[in-house]
Amino acid sequence: MSESKQVACDGGLPRFMIGCENDESKELDDTDMRDISRSYGEDEDEDQSMERQIVVGICSMMKKSNSKPMTEILERLCKFEYITVVIFSEEVILNEPVEKWPLCDCLISFHSKGFPLDKAVSYAKLRNPLLINDLNMQYFIQDRRQVYRILQEEGIDLPRYAVLNRDPDRPEECNLVESEDHVEVNGEIFHKPFVEKPVCAEDHNVYIYYPTSAGGGSQRLFRKIGSRSSVYSPESTVRKTGSYIYEEFMPTDGTDVKVYTVGPDYAHAEARKSPALDGKVERDSEGKEIRYPVMLTAMEKLVARKVCLAFKQTVCGFDLLRANGHSFVCDVNGFSFVKNSMKYYDDCAKVLGNMVMRELAPQFHIPWSIPMEAEDIPIVPTTSGTMMELRCVIAVIRHGDRTPKQKMKMEVRNALFFDLFEKYGGYKTGKLKLKKPKQLQEVLDIARQLLAELVQHNDCEIEEKKSKLEQLKTVLEMYGHFSGINRKVQLTYLANRQPKASSGEEDSQKEGPSLLLVLKWGGELTPAGRVQAEELGRAFRCMYPGGQGDYAGFPGCGLLRLHSTYRHDLKIYASDEGRVQMTAAAFAKGLLALEGELTPILVQMVKSANMNGLLDSDSDSLTDCQQRVKARLHEIMQKNRDFSDEDYHKLAPTGSPSLVNSMEVIVNPVSICDQVYTLIQSLTSQICKRLEDPKSANLQLYHSETLELMLQRWSKLERDFRMKNGRYDISKIPDIYDCVKYDTQHNSSLGLEDMLELFRLSRALANIIIPQEYGLTKAEKLDIASAYCLPLMKKIQLDLQRTHEDEAVNKLHPLYSRGVMSPGRHVRTRLYFTSESHVHSLLNIFRYGGLLDELNDEQWKQAMDYLSAVTELNYMTQIVIMLYEDNNKDPSSEERFHVELHFSPGVKGCKDEDNAPMGFGFRPASSENHEKQTNPGSLEDLSQDEPDRAAVSEPISIQRKSPLIRNRKAGSMEVLSESNTSSRGAAFRIFPSTSRQSPEIKPSGLGFEGCSMVPSIYPLETLHNSLSLKQVDEFLTGVCKNGSETQFKRMKSLSAMFESHAEPSIDVESQETPVSTPVQSSQPPDRPLWYSSGPDSSVSSAGPSSPSVTEPTSNFGFNSE
Repeated sequence: MSESKQVACDGGLPRFMIGCENDESKELDDTDMRDISRSYGEDEDEDQSMERQIVVGICSMMKKSNSKPMTEILERLCKFEYITVVIFSEEVILNEPVEKWPLCDCLISFHSKGFPLDKAVSYAKLRNPLLINDLNMQYFIQDRRQVYRILQEEGIDLPRYAVLNRDPDRPEECNLVESEDHVEVNGEIFHKPFVEKPVCAEDHNVYIYYPTSAGGGSQRLFRKIGSRSSVYSPESTVRKTGSYIYEEFMPTDGTDVKVYTVGPDYAHAEARKSPALDGKVERDSEGKEIRYPVMLTAMEKLVARKVCLAFKQTVCGFDLLRANGHSFVCDVNGFSFVKNSMKYYDDCAKVLGNMVMRELAPQFHIPWSIPMEAEDIPIVPTTSGTMMELRCVIAVIRHGDRTPKQKMKMEVRNALFFDLFEKYGGYKTGKLKLKKPKQLQEVLDIARQLLAELVQHNDCEIEEKKSKLEQLKTVLEMYGHFSGINRKVQLTYLANRQPKASSGEEDSQKEGPSLLLVLKWGGELTPAGRVQAEELGRAFRCMYPGGQGDYAGFPGCGLLRLHSTYRHDLKIYASDEGRVQMTAAAFAKGLLALEGELTPILVQMVKSANMNGLLDSDSDSLTDCQQRVKARLHEIMQKNRDFSDEDYHKLAPTGSPSLVNSMEVIVNPVSICDQVYTLIQSLTSQICKRLEDPKSANLQLYHSETLELMLQRWSKLERDFRMKNGRYDISKIPDIYDCVKYDTQHNSSLGLEDMLELFRLSRALANIIIPQEYGLTKAEKLDIASAYCLPLMKKIQLDLQRTHEDEAVNKLHPLYSRGVMSPGRHVRTRLYFTSESHVHSLLNIFRYGGLLDELNDEQWKQAMDYLSAVTELNYMTQIVIMLYEDNNKDPSSEERFHVELHFSPGVKGCKDEDNAPMGFGFRPASSENHEKQTNPGSLEDLSQDEPDRAAVSEPISIQRKSPLIRNRKAGSMEVLSESNTSSRGAAFRIFPSTSRQSPEIKPSGLGFEGCSMVPSIYPLETLHNSLSLKQVDEFLTGVCKNGSETQFKRMKSLSAMFESHAEPSIDVESQETPVSTPVQSSQPPDRPLWYSSGPDSSVSSAGPSSPSVTEPTSNFGFNSE
């Protein structure tokens, strides 16, 4: 036997040791067991002077017995006067019969790899000690099927699941049907994403399979190896050998909760980053995985009690998934300790010691009574000074840089298309959208079959149709595979009429029903778009206070700490377009410092919000107002003469400088269209010549495009722009601008002539057409904006109202909060990713909806002047609303809650540096606060809470008389300081970014495929920084009330979805107000809407704690890697 080990405890208290029962150990080593003999009271003289000791035996593999948590807990357990601990040596456990194992009164024994559980069960039968963890139940814990069965029997929520047993004796349990986006297991269907777990709990190779709409593939989880816990794989098919549990995937916002019980009445919970998210294990400076203690809800505490009792494991670890407002148990691990928590070690030893004494002290006649202790009182630091607490951040963001969107329409009458229409339920609504790879493959098969049949025909009509079918086939065959994101086919039923297949064709007189097939492709997020979104997400962190201690100098770690400790209530929504969803995923990757592929992040973090128009809009069904506006717009732009004063009045009734400037560039719209058409012809002929040049045969353009594909899109625009009657189709202007912007940005290395001139002219046309399609007059702009944005406006109003109601928010446990600023604070973040139409519409509502009066509010007038000068809402345009709470104000005061409105026009376009409109910076001092030392709502108020500002340049001295002038130096975080302010009087410019550089400097590492730069993004500009919540709420209520009756009908169905927890894609807490009803306060009716819970709220301010409290270095933070 190995040498006995004795560990002395403080003050001469009893020791714990490794050894065997004294009588049976002599043949092994008499001398080694002398201390154990004494501990058993062999010396009778000594026995008379001391009470009998209770021996607690530790029977487990040496790696577990010697682990730091076990050692820490046993040292504390030894401090109980009547308890002695004996650790069974691994050699004895493995090689000696149980009769020779040491005697004990209480046994702590648990299974791990290589442990002989059968022998431990035999020992327990032989000696009958008090068992801390039942041994027979540990057989069940090794089989996930048994674990799930027990959880189900106990009424504990777990994900919907099915078991696939590959057992030759039970073939009825092995029915697996695998399809592209789902599997059917014994009749139970699981749509991707779903989870595949081996039935053996010791096998940690758990796979998560992703839907093709998110990019497909799978995430493969495994036991931590170094800094990895999972890896992404392109493999999408399930495993074909072995038995598995298949279960529904739970969207947890990227965090898992590990719960550790010590008896049914004690549970410690920690949050960690989900291994399925990016597979990188976050570690601290000592190499330990970073975890954060969190508060369990009352229901979760009940679940912990049930798990502990059901599995008869006093010390028990299990995993919780918090998803869709519920908590689900997904794994029970049996015996496990918390790592690196002194508080837990104290608690665990105390609970175990008391448990042992309570059970065994009476039979050994040991005097014992459990000491009563006062409940630990959670103390939260109070506010000081005039600090304001950030409570809510709402951002509506346009997607990133994309490839040009393209569209082809054709009318089809073949029975094969009608069969496909019927197969996927097209007759229910008269419309059908096909996006899945299997569906697109069927369309491609039909196109190939029809083309084969048409080879012998020479009829002109069929030739025209043949060219369309050729294009359909070519587009669907692009890339060599379907990813489910970059192409879609729409079919619309047409009864007894035929529309124009394209804008240049004449109407046909064919009778009978037909289908309008619309093929859409392109519009994919580019690598540059991904980088833009990720950079913006990283920069967005700087809006959140916090970040100190070891992590000072790591910008934005205050947000990361917030998020990991569940004090950050984050939801990310995106429309159903692939480019929008991928932008959201890339943004989340930057925001939360994630790594790896976007697909796992998309599935776990982004909620697809295609629910009656929250972020999606059906572009084919324009409102009557929008159709009238487009008709008037086209009428004016078709006149072959210089713009008259009447035209200026009709086209730009708001007098917007950006519109007026573009009209002055254009002068005669038809003449400019002629020039644009000529330039396109020149461009296509240049590309044709390049194609004939052998040197260009294998030329790869940006994002794997070929010259042939580039020629196809420009040739199509050339055909479609000039119609057969000689007039121009103005609706193609945005597409032309789209294409030329893309090629100027990404394919400039081709050196095509006149590209910049085409860019200049098409941009001037697009600067009129695009914004004015959303209304010419203010009334039209509001009408059209309501049609697009009413559900989103209601949701924003709901977000602002819900912020100061804290019941459903998970907070950091106060007992663990030393060193964490404002441990009770939570911040609600709602991010909405969408397309250009929603961004235009939302901005129009704020501009023209009557939020403030320009005549009476100088800051708002300056903001409106700035917005009028913005020509384009480019990729990554942001509209940001921030809500603050001043805890020093009376709870019922309008000044208690303070709202700010910010805006950025997104990515800088080509040649934008010279004519970009000047804003007034992020959170400048408002005119109302000129005489104040600091503006209560500006970022300087949080500067004491942010010692981690690493990239701050030297303060720029600015005269007090012009507080709104700012430095435009690129590539740094700019600081504005007034000449005689206090040390807190610096307003930080937000969004420093390595990609924001002068246009002549190419950012290193951000060029893609050798021919592209990633453009920088304009910083946020403050539109207003001193609004009250009451003002904003009344404005939103008024705007929403002006919506039409039909829009309110849509809202009712949206409300039903918001109230239903059965729909996981929306995930709005059950306490949220139904969206369709006029907004009601959740406070009693005698209190105003903006009434807060007051000073006794469990949420503290963003400021530092009282000066009398010295805060130690934070123990919690994220690795700066």
